[in-house]
Amino acid sequence: MKYNFKNISKLMLACVVLGSAMSSCTKNFEEYNKNNTGLTDEDLAADGKDLVLFFKTAQMAIYNFSGGGDPNSYQLQQNLNADVFSGYFMSPTPFNSGQNNLNYAMVNGWNGEPFKVLYLDVIKSIDKLQKNGLDKTYPALGGAAKVIKVAAANRVTDIYGPIPYSKVGTSGDVPYDKQSDLYNAFFTELDEATTALKAFSSESPMTDKIEEIDLVYPNMDNQSRFKNWLKLANSLRLRLAIRIVKADPQLAKIQAEKALDPANGGVIEANSENFKIKVPTDGTFSNPLWFISKNWADTRMNASLQSYMTGYKDPRISKYMEPVAVDKLTTGFAGKYIGIRTGAAAIEKDKYQVLSALNTNGSTPSFTATTAPILMNAAEVYFLRSEAALRGWANVGGTAKSLYEKGVETSFAQWGVSGLATYLQDNTSKADAYVDPFNASNNADSPTSLTIQWNDAATNEEKLERIITQKWLAIFPEGQEAWSEFRRTGYPKLFPVAVNNSAGLIDTKIQIRRLPFPQNEYNTNATEVQNAISLLGGADHGGTRLWWDVNKGNF
Repeated sequence: MKYNFKNISKLMLACVVLGSAMSSCTKNFEEYNKNNTGLTDEDLAADGKDLVLFFKTAQMAIYNFSGGGDPNSYQLQQNLNADVFSGYFMSPTPFNSGQNNLNYAMVNGWNGEPFKVLYLDVIKSIDKLQKNGLDKTYPALGGAAKVIKVAAANRVTDIYGPIPYSKVGTSGDVPYDKQSDLYNAFFTELDEATTALKAFSSESPMTDKIEEIDLVYPNMDNQSRFKNWLKLANSLRLRLAIRIVKADPQLAKIQAEKALDPANGGVIEANSENFKIKVPTDGTFSNPLWFISKNWADTRMNASLQSYMTGYKDPRISKYMEPVAVDKLTTGFAGKYIGIRTGAAAIEKDKYQVLSALNTNGSTPSFTATTAPILMNAAEVYFLRSEAALRGWANVGGTAKSLYEKGVETSFAQWGVSGLATYLQDNTSKADAYVDPFNASNNADSPTSLTIQWNDAATNEEKLERIITQKWLAIFPEGQEAWSEFRRTGYPKLFPVAVNNSAGLIDTKIQIRRLPFPQNEYNTNATEVQNAISLLGGADHGGTRLWWDVNKGNF
């Protein structure tokens, strides 16, 4: 079960790690942090129930599941920001009278959810396990916990920029770390994780509850399990290294080559090794993206995704989305795949919800209540390696072309579609223009002339666009990573927001770069938020670039 956390503030940040040592935190800790088991933390630790509760909670909060048929946390954590800003989804619902994040009228009450979930569900859970001796009792599980922590914290810093990390749990105001220091901390923690994971052997101690708690690599022997966790740690290192390539190219190269060194355990190469979070089978939880699409009709295909997939005649489209159904509103375009442009003008739910939805229906839907969300797949890692090859780095295991094509091949295999050879040889198809069936003011010309087939004679910039565009198509529906890579590279080229209500704070062409710091931090940790803005290097709004989001117009 999840902890019943009510809010986050300076007080709760201080309580996350060292709360029990401080009377002021202890005084309020039980009020905010009661668990639903009726047992104390000591009771839970006595027979390993702490592993079951906290290890599962941390995994499920990266892409936050909510119980009781209420995936509202995920909707605010990701779907109403990164999933839209990445060009994957758009909501047909005119939230807040049509003034909301999706047209850059930022809603303060929405923007704190990723922050809250990181500290109160991920870091707190892992800290409890470490205090109960996880790293000594089960070192390999301790390594896996560090991977979970880095994966979650990296997503959150890539949303806001500076965040509290190294000093979480200290008394008084809670300072923020600048993003370059955060990435260095992540690499250090991955060093610790890989050391523990590489040391695992059949003689290493392991809890008998391992199948119950490991939602990432269930149903396998422990030797295989922790080899996969090691590959995940290395793959995550590679992702982080590529992310910072424009901000710190030397460190990026060092970390990428370290991740790719075969002596370090390898990276994810097969779909069976994908980083995905199993949905618990007790019926309490469901895939939150499935839920908000099917039950709330709050998310639909984005026009940018439709543009590329229909233009490229991409066979994965039928796995990702559903064509428009026959309806009195759909005369003339039923059976087609049609999305909604980000920030579309004159959104009306009764109209726009009839457009292409996530594939949740039919006899073999791609997304069901129990579909495990995938946070990193093998295809992504091949595209990361392809970019590394393009940059001339060592240990990549192929050419930029061969790894690019392997990435597409692996994605096709993941989704069970055919036509790979024809797709890879297509040097004429381009992204479609967008036509809104209800409002021509939302129409847009094709965003790019890029084709699919690899071209060795192209510039490095065009090759990078090709790699990132196919990576974007392959990692669907993981909008957080897709948004981060769009900001880093400018690819794929997405339709800009149709209506920009940011009052000039966010450039329509450059598009949104981050979420503002949570309002609750201003209320409870105000001095350190002002310091964080100094570390950010710009105003606290959606138009300010992050440290790694360097405005360089070339490869």
